[in-house]
Amino acid sequence: MNRQEFFNIIKTKKSFLCIGLDSDISKIPKHLLNLDDPIFEFNKKIIDSTLDLAVAYKINTAFYESCGLKGWRSLEKTVDYLNKYKEQIFTIADAKRGDIGNTSKQYAKEFFDPNSSGLDFDAVTVNPYMGEDCITPFYSFKGKWVILLILTSNKGAYDFQFLQPQFHATLEKLGIKIRRDSNKKLFEQVMAKSYKWGGNENNTMFVIGANNAEIFSSIRNNFPEHFFLVPGVGAQGGNLLKVAKYGLNKQCGLLVNSSRKIIFASKGLDFAVKAKEQAIILQKQMERILKANNIL
Repeated sequence: MNRQEFFNIIKTKKSFLCIGLDSDISKIPKHLLNLDDPIFEFNKKIIDSTLDLAVAYKINTAFYESCGLKGWRSLEKTVDYLNKYKEQIFTIADAKRGDIGNTSKQYAKEFFDPNSSGLDFDAVTVNPYMGEDCITPFYSFKGKWVILLILTSNKGAYDFQFLQPQFHATLEKLGIKIRRDSNKKLFEQVMAKSYKWGGNENNTMFVIGANNAEIFSSIRNNFPEHFFLVPGVGAQGGNLLKVAKYGLNKQCGLLVNSSRKIIFASKGLDFAVKAKEQAIILQKQMERILKANNIL
C-alpha cells in the first residue's frame, strides 16, 4: 500500500485508528476457549465489528509466538482474514525485529514475502538501535513500510532513549564508544540517522509513544511529512487531543494505536459489541480532529 492509498482510507473512514490485536489467550472470553482456534475466532469477531472504524490493525507477534505452533497458525489465519480487506486496511506486524544483516534479511522475508512464509503484511516494526545493517534488508521489498522504533511509551524508555551528551562521557569512560551528535538526545540521534538508511516519508514510519505528546512538536518540525505510529492511547493513559495538537500534518501523519481498551472492553458474550463501542468513541474524536484541521 502506498502513502496516497493509505491517506485515502483515512479520509474515507474519517479515522486514524489502529487496533492492536494483542490477543492474550488468558484474557479472551472464556466461552471461546472451547473452539478449535479461540484466538483466531476472537480476532475475527473484533475485526468484523470494527472494520468500518479502523484504518489499520497491528498484530503483536509475541502473543502468538508464545503459544507455539498453534499460536502461529492463529496469526497466519488472522493475516489471511485481514488481507481479504486489503484495500480497506493497513496491516502491521508488531515484531520489533532487528539483527545483523543476514538475519534481518530473513526477518524481512518472514513478514513481507508470501511466497516464503505465507505472510503478507504492509509493514513491520523494526528496532534500529543495532545500526544500519539491521534496517536496510527490510527496505528491499517494494510497496512495504518499515516502522522504526524510536521513542516508546513504556517506563523503561527513560533508561536510555533520553540520554544526553553529559552521559556520553560516562559511557566512553566505561569503554563504550558512541557517535557524538551535537546536543541531541539518544532517540533524536537514532531518528536523524536511521530514516536515511533506505527509506523516506513514503515508506517509513516512526514509533512515538503517546505519553510523550509534548515532544511531538519538535519531532514534527524535523520530520514534517512522515507518519508516526503512536502507541499508548487508552490503557497506557496517552492523550489523543495532545497527540493530535502536536503531531498532525497535512495528510494526518498519525496512526494512533489502541489495543487493550478496545479488544478487552468485555470478557462476556458481548465482547465484540463492547469493542465496537470503544472504537466508535475514538473514531468520533478523530473525525472531529480531522475536520477541525481541514484534513477531511
